[in-house]
Amino acid sequence: MEKATFGAGCFWGVEAAFRHVDGVTATAAGYLGGTRDNPTYDEVCSDDTRHAEVVEVEFDPARVSYEALLDVFWQIHDPTTPNRQGPDFGSQYRSAIFTHSPEQEAAARASLERAQASGRFTRPIVTEITPAGTFWRAEEYHQRYLERRGMASCHI
Repeated sequence: MEKATFGAGCFWGVEAAFRHVDGVTATAAGYLGGTRDNPTYDEVCSDDTRHAEVVEVEFDPARVSYEALLDVFWQIHDPTTPNRQGPDFGSQYRSAIFTHSPEQEAAARASLERAQASGRFTRPIVTEITPAGTFWRAEEYHQRYLERRGMASCHI
């Protein structure tokens, strides 16, 4: 199994989108890229910790490629809006790819270039691509949030 970590706005909808990808074996909502150890949701939402709401995706590379996961990432959010997705705003909602290897970083950068060149986005992509640091799992009530409420999606 391998891991991939994506920030694409509110983690509830992002987690739901990746859970439905064949080859994804587990997902977890959490926080990454900030300045405080073991942050709480309230701290992250204060926009003071610099964490992004992220989804850590565990996947079987024999069933789904990292590049296919990147394709899902570009489809489920607007990577041209800095620190905002829909009505949600703040640095915790930024578009981000946190890489777990040099190979993931190279694939993510190439994927960003392809996405920008595709013409799908009329504004420049602002997605940050950085090495993954410590992943802090979000509080349990955030895990599978939409699924537990019988919802298929939210405002991605």
